[in-house]
Amino acid sequence: MPDLPRAPRIHVIIPAYNEEKSIGLVLAEIPAGLVHEVIVVDNNSRDNTGAVAQAAGATVLRENRPGYGSACLCGMAYSYGRSAAEQPDIIVFLDGDHSDYPADMPAVLAPILRGEADMVIGSRALGERESGSMLPQQIFGNWLATTLLRRLYKVRYTDLGPFRAIGAEALRNLGMQDTTYGWTVEMQLKAAKQRLRTQEVPVRYRRRIGISKVSGTVKGTLGAGYKILWTIFKYL
Repeated sequence: MPDLPRAPRIHVIIPAYNEEKSIGLVLAEIPAGLVHEVIVVDNNSRDNTGAVAQAAGATVLRENRPGYGSACLCGMAYSYGRSAAEQPDIIVFLDGDHSDYPADMPAVLAPILRGEADMVIGSRALGERESGSMLPQQIFGNWLATTLLRRLYKVRYTDLGPFRAIGAEALRNLGMQDTTYGWTVEMQLKAAKQRLRTQEVPVRYRRRIGISKVSGTVKGTLGAGYKILWTIFKYL
């Protein structure tokens, strides 16, 4: 009797910086039995983020280099360093502040599992957003970035949302480099340049727990905006 094909192996990478109040809730909401390993990258937190995540059953890595992209790259290095039998087929990225809905993960994964897409972006613009969950500067920044991507890279996105899934081999081939705020837009523009099959699906979004490290401060907002625009023009 021939061997039955195995289910795709799915890893979830969650960058987390001072998220001890939210990370346990995020992990509890990931649908049971859907993923093979959840990797929380403690990005030099000064609180108990790592301990809370470990107690909730996640694999916890420590990345002392600051930056969202640094944490994502750390999680990827761990996943790609697993044995051949434990290599992921799909990698999901999710925020640790409880603003995303992990329960929407099946919808984000579905186009890849059906063989229709290489990458799926969970679009907050297309989904339901709790009032106040995205500040005006975030909404404007998303509009500006996606407009530039459409005009310069000929690809249509509605969001640079952090909740996304991508085939592990496709992600490896993108050669991701950004260590800070340009991570999401780098992935999307490189996917466009490599002509990956990309889809967006609506996802829900709510107010995060705690203060945003990016949009919650003027410095963070300006820094993120500059880096996103710099990244868009860098790869032309």
